[in-house]
Amino acid sequence: MEYRHVPVMLDEVIEYLKPSEGEYFIDCTLGGAGYTKSIAKLLGKEGRILSFDLDPWAIENAKRILKEEKLENVIIENINFKNIYETAEKNFKKNNKKEFDKGIFSGIVFDLGLSNAQLEDTKRGFSFKEDTPLDMALEGDNGRTLDLINNYSREELETYLREYGEEKFYKRIVGGIFDARKTGSIETTKQLVDIIEAAVPAFYKRQKIHFATKTFQALRIATNEELESLKIALPDSLRLLKKGGRIAVISYHSLEDRIVKKIFKSESIDCHCPSSFPVCQCGHKASIKIINKKILLPTEEEVARNPKSRSAKMRVAEKI
Repeated sequence: MEYRHVPVMLDEVIEYLKPSEGEYFIDCTLGGAGYTKSIAKLLGKEGRILSFDLDPWAIENAKRILKEEKLENVIIENINFKNIYETAEKNFKKNNKKEFDKGIFSGIVFDLGLSNAQLEDTKRGFSFKEDTPLDMALEGDNGRTLDLINNYSREELETYLREYGEEKFYKRIVGGIFDARKTGSIETTKQLVDIIEAAVPAFYKRQKIHFATKTFQALRIATNEELESLKIALPDSLRLLKKGGRIAVISYHSLEDRIVKKIFKSESIDCHCPSSFPVCQCGHKASIKIINKKILLPTEEEVARNPKSRSAKMRVAEKI
């Protein structure tokens, strides 16, 4: 099956990153190749875009699309974006030895959301619409989701649901999981949905958002260590940008956005010493300036056209 991703806030990404012929770019979340395809067309034959994704299905899907578009200036890697620096170094340093350490990339984009195709794939554990094996690993079954559900402590699971899912009934849901453990292993999405359904109050099941959404989100984030990877990838991305290069990050929930905001703010100021220090001791110097002081949001027209974009928030920074 081929899936063509509708890129969220694509016009804004192009407007702020301004891809031009001969430049180097990175797409950290390839997905359905939406950003990569649009940027690659603007880079010309001499430009290059390095695009990667942890999901093997996304990689193969993107390859088919890019082949059809006859785009030969795209380098694709099947890796986690936390490996951005080493991957860029492997592909670009050989031909840019002197410039690489100072930064050679004109633009980097992150879209931190899952594609509709991933969420709706009934063979995977992201969706609770069908009864499937409980596997939320982007790279395929590695057993981590089952390990989380069946072996982690009550405190650990409560922390994940509270922090990663922002689930207010986290104690009741985890209590249901522990009761279910007494009778056997939890193996499928339906088993988990049934546990959640029995644990939450009736009014919660009548809301617009499905009552299992936040728990599934929390487990997916924990399984793939998404927030930890983002904390590694963002600082390394800033190292790769050349002076005047820009980074755009599109997030979909508060935890991701909080990380982006914190790192951008930290890297946009000089001294990090406590205010009580009369003289700077850390020697830190700002490496970026924040382009949009207010979060960029999708237009009403885009939300109407693509409901997935309704929770998107974009932040942009420029290397100085």
